[in-house]
Amino acid sequence: MLESTVWRQYHKENSFREVIAEFCSLESLDLIVEDKELYSVLKAKLTKRELKLLAMDSANISDTKLKEELACDDESLKKAKFKLYKKLKQDKTRLAFRESSRDRQA
Repeated sequence: MLESTVWRQYHKENSFREVIAEFCSLESLDLIVEDKELYSVLKAKLTKRELKLLAMDSANISDTKLKEELACDDESLKKAKFKLYKKLKQDKTRLAFRESSRDRQA
């Protein structure tokens, strides 16, 4: 199901779980168990551009290619990365990825 996602355009596997855990300072075991649901939360919390930036940046795509793909300059790319990673560290975003947050939504 997750084969045609933005993530899979730049990664061979659905490794977004590890990336989320790293940037959100959470343990992988605390994250939502189902990959499809976890990816849905990721899509809901980030804009399309931020999701693409996260996928490309975590795939170690060069900054030159990032700027070309996202149509921005050095300063805009730097600001976009800062904003993205700041957003991932915010409690309201971080906690949405936790398995325990599903209990509250039900």
